[in-house]
Amino acid sequence: MAEKDRFVSPAGFRLYRLSSAPGSYSLFCRLRSWLQREAAMAKVARQQQQDGSVIKKIENVRMLDRYNSKKTSSGNVEKLPITTTGCPILIRCKTFLSVTFVIPKERDSHNIFTSLLVLCQPAKIEDVYCFLYKSNSDKISKSAGWDSFNLEKEYQRMNVPNESWSLTTLNQDYQLCDTYPKFLFVPSSVSTSILVGSSKFRSKERLPVLTYLHRNKASICRCAQPLSGFNARCMEDEQLLTCILYTNPGSEYMHVVDTRPKINAMANRATGKGYENENFYDSIKFNFLGIENIHVMRNSLSKVVDLCEQRNLSMSQFIGGLDSSGWLRHIKTILDTSAFICQAVNSGKSVVVHCSDGWDRTAQVCSLASLMLDPYYRTLQGFQALIEKDWLAFGHKFSDRCGHIAGDSKEISPVFTQFIEATWQLTMIQPTSFEFNERFLLILHDHVTSCQYGTFIGNCEKERVDLKLKDRTFSFWGYVEEHKKEFLNPLYSAQTETMIPDLSPQNIRFWRGMYCRFENGVHPREHVYDILLATSEQTKSIDDHVKFLQKRLSYFKRKITDGADMVRNSLFSKEICIEPMSYNREDNIIQSMNDAFDDLTVMEPKLDEAHKVAIEWKSLREAVSCECSTDSSTKKYHCWKCGNVFCTRCIDMNVSLPGHLSQDPVPVCHGCRKIVSRSSTESS
Repeated sequence: MAEKDRFVSPAGFRLYRLSSAPGSYSLFCRLRSWLQREAAMAKVARQQQQDGSVIKKIENVRMLDRYNSKKTSSGNVEKLPITTTGCPILIRCKTFLSVTFVIPKERDSHNIFTSLLVLCQPAKIEDVYCFLYKSNSDKISKSAGWDSFNLEKEYQRMNVPNESWSLTTLNQDYQLCDTYPKFLFVPSSVSTSILVGSSKFRSKERLPVLTYLHRNKASICRCAQPLSGFNARCMEDEQLLTCILYTNPGSEYMHVVDTRPKINAMANRATGKGYENENFYDSIKFNFLGIENIHVMRNSLSKVVDLCEQRNLSMSQFIGGLDSSGWLRHIKTILDTSAFICQAVNSGKSVVVHCSDGWDRTAQVCSLASLMLDPYYRTLQGFQALIEKDWLAFGHKFSDRCGHIAGDSKEISPVFTQFIEATWQLTMIQPTSFEFNERFLLILHDHVTSCQYGTFIGNCEKERVDLKLKDRTFSFWGYVEEHKKEFLNPLYSAQTETMIPDLSPQNIRFWRGMYCRFENGVHPREHVYDILLATSEQTKSIDDHVKFLQKRLSYFKRKITDGADMVRNSLFSKEICIEPMSYNREDNIIQSMNDAFDDLTVMEPKLDEAHKVAIEWKSLREAVSCECSTDSSTKKYHCWKCGNVFCTRCIDMNVSLPGHLSQDPVPVCHGCRKIVSRSSTESS
C-alpha cells in the first residue's frame, strides 16, 4: 500500500484507502484532514490546560428541551464535565442525563469540545475529584464510614472460621493474589502447597476461596477460570475443590458454575485458558449459564441510552428498540444464574463460581445469590457489607469499568450498573423484603461514577491501600449514615427466610427511574414510597406534639390540685376572724386562696410561635416553590414546623422543636429555624 493511501493519527486512529473507485481519494483526503485538525485542536487544548487557559465560559448558549424542540433554555456553560462531538453538542453523563447545547459560534463549539476531551477524564488516579473534595457539612468527618465494615467480622457473622474453614495468611501482603483481599478463608484441610499450586493454575492467580457460608454448611466459593487450555490439569487445584466439597459433609457432590456461554469458554481454550475438564474433577456437576461478556453488555446499554434519547417514539418503536437492545434479557440471565446458585446452596449443595477473571460476572452472581440467601444483606448495613466484600475486597475493577481515568475505552462496561438494576428488580418483585429504597440505589450508582468519595476508587483492595484513600478522602458510607432516613423503605418487614423470587419474564421491568430519571414529564408526581414515608413522619410529629401537650396539661392539672390542697390546708390552719362591720367570710376565703396560689411560683413558660408544629403537611405534588431540585430522584423534605416541602439544599440541618416532647432533631426550613433559634435565645 502506498504511503499516500494510509494515515495514522496521533490518537491511534488508522485510516486506509482500500478502494480505487472515483472520488475515493478525495474522500480519503477529507477524512485525513479532519483527523489532523481534531488532533491539532486536542493538542492545543492540552496546552491550554497546562497554561490554565482551557475555555471556561461561553455566552448565549441554548439548551434544547427533548420534548419540545421549539422550547429552549438560555444560560451559561462553565467547565462542562463530559465530552461529545459536533455542533450542537450532545453531552451524555454516566448518570444517564443527556443534554444538548446549541453553541452560537462553530469556533466556540470546537473550543468546548476540545476542552471537554481534556477535562472529562484525568490522566492519573490521584487527579480524580475525591482527592480535592471537601464536604460543605461539618456533620460528616473525613473518617466517617471508613471503619463501618470489617471483612474478618463479616466472616465471623457467618461463623467463620470454624472446624471446616480457616483463615490463611498467605495473602497478608497480597503476594499470593494481588487482586484478592489480604484475609482469605479456605478449607481447613488444605496445605500451603495446594493453595499456591491452585493459584498458579487460575487466571490472575485468583484461586477458589470462600465468599459466603450458609447456615446449612453449604458454601459459595469464587475464583477465575483455570489455565487448562485443551488438556492441562493441576493436581493441587483438583485437591482444593475436593477439600471444598468435604467442608459440606451432608452433600455427595457440588456445583461448579461457569457464568459464561459455553462457546466463549471453549474459545478461551485457544489462549491457554478455558474451563475445568470433567474427567479430572470428581463429584462435581458443571454448569454453563450464559452471561455475556463486558463488550456485549456495553453495546447493549448503549442501545438503551440511544433509545431513551429519541423523541416521539410510538409504543411499538419503544418496545421493539428495548427488545433489540437485549438489556432486559441480560438482566434476567444474571438473575436466573443467581437464583440457580441460591437454590443449590439452600438445598445443601456447595457452589464454586467463576467467569473469565472472576471480577465481573462472578461478583454479580455471588453477591445477588447471597442477597437472596441471607436477609441481613437486604438491610442497609448488610447491603454495604455485601458490596464491600464481593465487589471492593474481591477486586472488581471499578476504575476501569467506570472509566474514572483515561484509559482503554473497551474496559468500560456497566457491570456494577447491572448489579444495581438486578437488585432493584428484586425490590420490585418483593417490596417488603428490603430495608432500603430505590433512591438509595440511584444515589449509590451516581457516586460510584462521580468520584466524589474514595470508596469506589481503584481496581482492588491493594490499590486502595496504596493510595491511602482512608486518610485522604471521604467515604460514601459516611454520607449514607448521615442521610439514612431518606434511604429507608417504609414497607420493609424484617425477615429470616431465604428469598425465592418469581423471575418470570413478565416480572422483569424497564427501570424508568434510572434510565429516564431526568425526564420530569414521564414520572409520577408523587412516588408511593415518598407518600408513605411522609405520612409516617407526619404521624410521628403529631404524636410527639400531642405528648408534649399532654405533659403540659398534666403539669397544670397537678398544680391546680396542689393549689386546692394548699387552700384547704390554709383555711383549716388559720383563724378566720369575721367582723361584721369590716370583713365577711367570702373575702377571707378569697384572700387565703390568693395567698396559697402565690406560693406556686414554678410555672411552665408560656407557649409562643416556636412551640407550634405543622398539623397539615403540604402534598409533594404541590411542591413548586423550591427551585433547587434537579430531578425526580432528589429527596424532598417536609419542614416539620410549617409543613411546606423543600429540597435538601433548603433544609440543610435538623433541629429540636420546642413543641416536641422527645426533642429529637427533625428537618426544619431556614425560616422556621430562625423562629426556633430566636425563641431559644429569648428564653435563655
